Amino acid sequence: MPLILDDHLPRINNLRMTREMPQDIRIRNRRKRYLETHPEYFSPDLESANPLLYDRLVRRFFTPADREIERRQKGYAGSLEADLLRSEAKLDEVQNPTSSETTYARTETGEIVANVGDEEELSREEAYERWYGVMEQRFLDGEDEDFEYEAVDGSEEYDDKRAEERDREEEYFDEEAPDSRSLDGEVKGRLEGETGVQDF
Repeated sequence: MPLILDDHLPRINNLRMTREMPQDIRIRNRRKRYLETHPEYFSPDLESANPLLYDRLVRRFFTPADREIERRQKGYAGSLEADLLRSEAKLDEVQNPTSSETTYARTETGEIVANVGDEEELSREEAYERWYGVMEQRFLDGEDEDFEYEAVDGSEEYDDKRAEERDREEEYFDEEAPDSRSLDGEVKGRLEGETGVQDF
């Protein structure tokens, strides 16, 4: 006879009280949920978070039409600011190289270019996915200094209640050993050694 969920609700509720999700996991889940419900977070303005990475993974694939669209979105002042940030970051990287795999060097014409390594093999979609992943991880780790994390971290609005309830139920049923029940629901004892195949 299949187990009836109602019979187990008191124990599931008890499990809920004793096994609350750790706070750090809850916060990361809320941040993840925020990103899922606010895709506008990944706007072109996010370029300022890491101008060099954006330049290598996103901007290098831009067509002239893409650049025109970006210029219109940012406006003249925004485009100028992005260009300055990118130029300063490149110059700083040439003068003070970091330990990253990507290196920057000045060409004979004075232009600063990146040696992108394995990024050269990426398609436009793959490069964007990599940039998206880095920015997502940055957000989840709480490294966006311009974002007010308290509004998300402390809000139950971003909890996935159904998923949490489902996880608790699965955990409960995974831990429970099967019982031998009569038709009236009375527990007769634990099943042991039964194969489910009737012998004649």
